[in-house]
Amino acid sequence: MAPRLSPTETIRAQIDELFASGGDLMGAVEQIARLSVRLTFQSVIEEVVLQELGRGRYERRGAGGPVGYRNGFQPPRTIKTTLGPVELRRPKLRHAHSAFCDQLFGVGVSRTNALETLVISAWVRGLSDRDVEALLEEVFGHEAKISRSTASRICQRLRAEFDAWKRRELSGSRIDYLYLDGSYFKMHPKAKAEPVLVAWGIDTSGRPVFLGLAPGASESADAWIAFLTDLTERGMSAPLLVISDGGKGLAAAIERCFSASKHQRCTIHVARNVLAKVPKHAQADVKGDYWAIFNGIKGSGDEALAEGRRRAGRFIAKWKPLYPAATACVEDNLEALLAYLAFPAEHHHRIRHSNLLERTFGETRRRVKVIGRLPGEQSCLSLVWAVLDRASKGWRGLTMTPEALRQLQDLRRQLLEPPQALHAPADGPPAIDADTAAA
Repeated sequence: MAPRLSPTETIRAQIDELFASGGDLMGAVEQIARLSVRLTFQSVIEEVVLQELGRGRYERRGAGGPVGYRNGFQPPRTIKTTLGPVELRRPKLRHAHSAFCDQLFGVGVSRTNALETLVISAWVRGLSDRDVEALLEEVFGHEAKISRSTASRICQRLRAEFDAWKRRELSGSRIDYLYLDGSYFKMHPKAKAEPVLVAWGIDTSGRPVFLGLAPGASESADAWIAFLTDLTERGMSAPLLVISDGGKGLAAAIERCFSASKHQRCTIHVARNVLAKVPKHAQADVKGDYWAIFNGIKGSGDEALAEGRRRAGRFIAKWKPLYPAATACVEDNLEALLAYLAFPAEHHHRIRHSNLLERTFGETRRRVKVIGRLPGEQSCLSLVWAVLDRASKGWRGLTMTPEALRQLQDLRRQLLEPPQALHAPADGPPAIDADTAAA
């Protein structure tokens, strides 16, 4: 008796039959494509079975091999893909683990995870539940249509993912550069817009890491201290450099939580403050001279810092007689504006401002405008996290050359791991007896 064909062999035979039918090939393209999708999924399933049992169909178990065995297939299961619904055969296994099917399709789910991911991505990028429903029906046909309630259920995954993310361990993240910022959203009824506090960093390998996100009633020192304390309690190490805007509460929190780290004021925020105190007719000239303080400084370390101070001195001397309030923005924050110059020169352009988070927050606010309103704090946080999490996958890191790594390691020893001084006992040096003195 000839062995029965497996589902993959059956699908291949159907594809071969279509090619050999002699009919209009272009008319059969869609059917062939759908069969190819079936073949791909079915091949994955049967390959996992092969690895689980360690042998192919109709092969005997070797000595010491897995005890499980095949027991046919379950009735066909329909799933929805981007090419429409396809049928798959799920294997029956005795005395073996078969949960991989649930991992592939989801327990009790009749759509692929790819389709659910598409729904979430469309929602995050600004489509309402109604828009998502219409989009799927338009692109994939009526078979792939999902109701608004189903779209909402799928998007609940965002909240579950966010809850797991905000509790994850951070001890594996050793941060060189830490960026902190906040953006305001209306998340509570009858309340003004409140900030969402965000932290992301660049680790010792140069890779960007999205670290934390939390609500705050305001950007007060207490709110930022609670946020940073949570990060450190989950294992995040102290950074070498913290980059932030000029909020007083945030500055106080940085001093409290990371007193040994250097603090860089965002040069773009200070530029805006300077220009806000200058008449329009002079803003172009003042702006050019302001950026001349920072652009083109060679190298790093003490010499670069000295050059930055000289340039700032020339800027202040030129414009202070006319615009003292504007030059005070530079004069009062000079050391914080030049802190980045102690770090590798190839990193300077990326660590002197927090503009990346500013741009990403702009995308988040665009998404909120589409929604119209946020129903609550949890929805707001889940949305902001979803946008930032997906945006962070496209953030560029920093190149860590051998010279940059050496310089950062020297700064780490200097700032965070200084040698401990050896103190003499409080009673003075140990006494030396007469015999020891005579020797």
